Amino acid sequence: MIRHETDYAAWAGEQAALLRSGQFSDLDIEHIAEELENITGNERREIYRRLRILIAHLLKWQFQPDQRSNSWRATIKVQRTDIDDVLEESPSLKRELEASIRKAYPKARELAADETGLIEKDFPRVCPYTETEILDSHFWPD
Repeated sequence: MIRHETDYAAWAGEQAALLRSGQFSDLDIEHIAEELENITGNERREIYRRLRILIAHLLKWQFQPDQRSNSWRATIKVQRTDIDDVLEESPSLKRELEASIRKAYPKARELAADETGLIEKDFPRVCPYTETEILDSHFWPD
């Protein structure tokens, strides 16, 4: 049996083969459960990171209209699309979206301040955009 710690890819392949062949007693149940939990955590972290970048760019778009660029527009579009993709694959994460936005906003605000040269106090203390607005491809704050 291949050890999880020694060669992850080989271990995962072996575990998949054991599952498919019905050799359940040979499965590394503890590590399989751990890996499944990690998948969910990774998706949550991906949503958080993408929301942080998306919200920062929405703030930049709103608070520095004279600096708007195709690059900012592209970043906003890509983040929205990628968030939609994750939510399509894992719709249960939609229930956590509001909390993820609240969690991501302070870092997005900090990022927007760093990238614009404005101070954090120039941006709202709480996220000025709704969940729907953040994900809406037609929403561009003025």
